[in-house]
Amino acid sequence: MGETLLVTGGAGFIGSNFVRLVAGKRRVVVLDKLTYAGNLENLAGADHVFVKGDIAEPGDVRRAFDAAEGPVSVVHFAAETHVDRSIEDGFPFLRTNVLGTQVLLDVARERGALRFLHVSTDEVYGPLAPGVFAAEDARLCPTNPYSASKAGSDHLALAAHRTHGLPVIVTRGSNNYGPYQFPEKFVPLLIANARDGKPLPIYGDGLYERDWIHVTDHCEGILAALERGRPGEIYNLAGSCHRKNLDVARFILKALGKPESLLRHVQDRPGHDRRYGPDPAKAARELQWKPRAKFEQALAETIRWYDENGEWLDRVRSGEYMGYYERHYGDRLRSPAPPHTR
Repeated sequence: MGETLLVTGGAGFIGSNFVRLVAGKRRVVVLDKLTYAGNLENLAGADHVFVKGDIAEPGDVRRAFDAAEGPVSVVHFAAETHVDRSIEDGFPFLRTNVLGTQVLLDVARERGALRFLHVSTDEVYGPLAPGVFAAEDARLCPTNPYSASKAGSDHLALAAHRTHGLPVIVTRGSNNYGPYQFPEKFVPLLIANARDGKPLPIYGDGLYERDWIHVTDHCEGILAALERGRPGEIYNLAGSCHRKNLDVARFILKALGKPESLLRHVQDRPGHDRRYGPDPAKAARELQWKPRAKFEQALAETIRWYDENGEWLDRVRSGEYMGYYERHYGDRLRSPAPPHTR
């Protein structure tokens, strides 16, 4: 029997896109807790075995390994990922991202995993000045509970390699966009609101800059790291496509034929990092990987996907999401901040 990929968080945004990429080519077991951001609809039509469970519970992780029935490599997406939610309550981020990663590492070592690919984020580097790019050996400077928890999980994963010899590889991706992304995140939130003619909340002056990567490019980079990466190494997976938030918002409005009057500058979030800048040169050199998507074209395709999948969007925005949206944006939208607010 060949290698099985155990994909944690495989019902989430990036995880489900990765499962769709490899399904049919590899045997895939998905372990997912199905929190608010996990959705089995995301996996419809993709050949996989599903195990519902929590990566912070050793018994759940062992059940997922049992379902693999053979040699296993782990691709670890499962995480709490939303900065705003981490500011609201940091504890779930510590439990899942730190404790959960340690449990997963321990069981992977116990079961003799062939490889352990830990998916992380460029946010662990913290804010960078214009023109500055962070290579993999840059000092980590996380500034919010989410990025701090991911930095902690990176250290745990690399420590498992150095201490126990577990063949760990770490990837750090930049801001993803594409289909199946939960609409608390910037791009699908703005698309959803614009479709409905609702205000688009823009933090502060909207000039915060991010590197954008299409989720398919990111998943192809993760697969390249799994297959060709060196254990103990870190690889930045970036789109080399920097855009300001306000420019992305304006593009979405134009694509949907909506007026810029829907833009609403709101009170900024605490500790908002001005700019991220991961350097992907190492991944290009060692993994022979480069992103292929052209941002404006791929973003237009993403907008069409959400516009054509309105029923999916409506379903994932029901229930818990609407309570969170009102808690987080309600007062901000009722009392918008002036555009110059930092």
